[in-house]
Amino acid sequence: MDLETAEPKLVIDASIDWIKGTTGNEQKIILSTTTGYYSPTFPTVSGADIVVTNSANTVFSFTENPGTGEYICSNFHPVIGETYTLKVVLNGETYTATEACMGVPDIENNIEQNDEGGFGGDEVEITYYYQDNGSEENYYLHRILSPVSKFPDYKAQDDENSQGKLMQEYFSDEDLKAGDPVNIRLYGISRRYYDYFRKLLAASGSGSGPFQTTPGSVRGNIVNQTHFENFAYGYFRLSEVDVKDYTIK
Repeated sequence: MDLETAEPKLVIDASIDWIKGTTGNEQKIILSTTTGYYSPTFPTVSGADIVVTNSANTVFSFTENPGTGEYICSNFHPVIGETYTLKVVLNGETYTATEACMGVPDIENNIEQNDEGGFGGDEVEITYYYQDNGSEENYYLHRILSPVSKFPDYKAQDDENSQGKLMQEYFSDEDLKAGDPVNIRLYGISRRYYDYFRKLLAASGSGSGPFQTTPGSVRGNIVNQTHFENFAYGYFRLSEVDVKDYTIK
């Protein structure tokens, strides 16, 4: 089909992931633009000035790897509960966003496998566990990558019905086989990001992956302070992340 292509809009992928067991010093922000429905690539954006500031006004600068649209910081200092502000200056316009760094519990080591799992009892299913903090509201993002999926499997979850309990999550697929590696990532996220990501998943459609072309637009927390109507897509998020690898038996 011959589809019309709208004017490109800026996309700011500012996902700060602090993987447990690391310092979190190495971080990356990616700038690109929207593009045509059939385009296999997203145009990169160069020439921006990007900084992130914490509540003590400590400035972390992100410098572009020339010509890539990837802006790198090698001395970032993540702190759970700390509030950070993103500032992107590009073509005379200033984009900002503010978000807190959210912690996450450990994924327990006792991952279970059921070879008769899934809704029909004909899928290989794994179950993993993590302990919710009962003294606060918590929101989580699950990301699971396996050889049977072209894109990672995502799920946003809250603890409304599991406050302070040992929580569990499932992943299953009929094509999983012995020896397949499964990478599990659990992110701590804010309530606002939880709402945003659920809308993103809904717009993407079931099974299509959240970063494919969507039939609707979902706006994040990034605001154009110069021209409000010229907004950017994307989200400024800071998450502690726990990672577990499991091999299907």
